[in-house]
Amino acid sequence: MVETSTLRSTRFLGLDVHKASISVAVAEDDDRAPEFWDKIPNEPSAVRKMVRKLGQGGHQLKAVYEAGPTGYGLHRQLRELGVECVVAAPALIPTPRGGVKTDTRDALNLARVLRRGDLTAVWVPDREHEALRSLVRARYDAKEDHQRARHRLAKFLLQLNRRPAVGVRAWTKRYHQWLKELRLEQPAAQVVFEDYRAVEQAAQERVRRLEQELRTWAEQSPRMAQVVALQILRGIGFLSAVTIVAEVGDFRRFAHARGFMCFIGVTASEHSSGSSQHRGGITHAGNRYLRHVLVQSAQHARHAPCLSSALRKRMQDMPPDMVELATRAQQRLHYRYRSLSWRIGRPKAIVAVARELAGFVWALGTRVEGLAA
Repeated sequence: MVETSTLRSTRFLGLDVHKASISVAVAEDDDRAPEFWDKIPNEPSAVRKMVRKLGQGGHQLKAVYEAGPTGYGLHRQLRELGVECVVAAPALIPTPRGGVKTDTRDALNLARVLRRGDLTAVWVPDREHEALRSLVRARYDAKEDHQRARHRLAKFLLQLNRRPAVGVRAWTKRYHQWLKELRLEQPAAQVVFEDYRAVEQAAQERVRRLEQELRTWAEQSPRMAQVVALQILRGIGFLSAVTIVAEVGDFRRFAHARGFMCFIGVTASEHSSGSSQHRGGITHAGNRYLRHVLVQSAQHARHAPCLSSALRKRMQDMPPDMVELATRAQQRLHYRYRSLSWRIGRPKAIVAVARELAGFVWALGTRVEGLAA
């Protein structure tokens, strides 16, 4: 056990957090190896007791735990108790080799790297912003469920060789009318068809409801100015803009555009050693929601630059420098797509355009936050 009577300026706490328990390791601010302290219940009262014991003698406490399914409740509680807390990105935590993984070893390693200052912290949103981000992700979950329901229904009809008339596109009004009038010969098959169709309709209604709620709550968000500003970029509408703002939070936490691109995971991977250099596909290390939104928005770079009536309306009352940036983005991204698509192919060109689009998004986001500061 750690000697709590010895006076130290700072104690570094490594917390391996699980649903029901927290394994605690302590590293003093000297060269001694970290020591395992205790395993406590993951309850507010137990956390308060831990802070009180380890803070005896005037110690300053600094804690770290990995970002995960337990969220940021522990971070907020520790901050309220006067403990400096870091939520670390799991993929960027240095881990010792050896093939042995236990809660105790994880806690000891967290305390060690925290004392060493070798951690990458994630951005912790406030409760209001976290709720908006949860609503954005719930809408994405609903879209995935809706797509899955459509695939299930379509594959069932394909199995029975039931197809709409020539010229009727899938999931249009005419297609839905065809589904409404469709009758199958086998009663059991009709039951299955009606069940699949009811699930698809319910999933579609769920998406509509969540999108409406998202518009309502986004308008009340203090970051609504960023949502409005991002929509002056071609290919970024309301849903894309609110997704970007909800997932990024504070654009100023990225010192430069390249850091933002790495956060999204659209930078090229590399494996180089000595005189050899090899670059592969994108890393995919980062926020998948942002990556999806920007890649979809980059599709608009295939078309020649133009200002539609909707885009002109969005640009009204915006600062001239931001409008000029959005106009320059159209020209730059279209040029990049034209110059790359014939050389590396359309899919790779779109990803490359998405990477450059991320730079313009970062520039606009930091510009708006600078005005609000």
